[in-house]
Amino acid sequence: MMLRELIGRVLRRTRLGQRRTLREVADAVGMSIGHLSEVERGRKEPSSEMLAAICRALGITMTDLLAAVLHDLAPQQPRLHRFEIARQATTRVQLRRTDFQLAA
Repeated sequence: MMLRELIGRVLRRTRLGQRRTLREVADAVGMSIGHLSEVERGRKEPSSEMLAAICRALGITMTDLLAAVLHDLAPQQPRLHRFEIARQATTRVQLRRTDFQLAA
């Protein structure tokens, strides 16, 4: 799946979640309804300036947008508790230290 398709999905989901129409958002951005529709369907790739304007119109930041895209890309796995994450990180550090000692 292309990045523009993922971005479009998040934009559409956000707009629909706000119960706003294409016309409302397109007017707020200053673009045509058709162009916004093409962006949401992943058929057109907006410039960074246009993407920032769409985010402003939706009341989200670019960081929010990209975090939602990243969330959609992440495989669906159960969330680990902080303790488990810390344990895994500690194990990785210990393994790296062992690798370094063996190489020396």
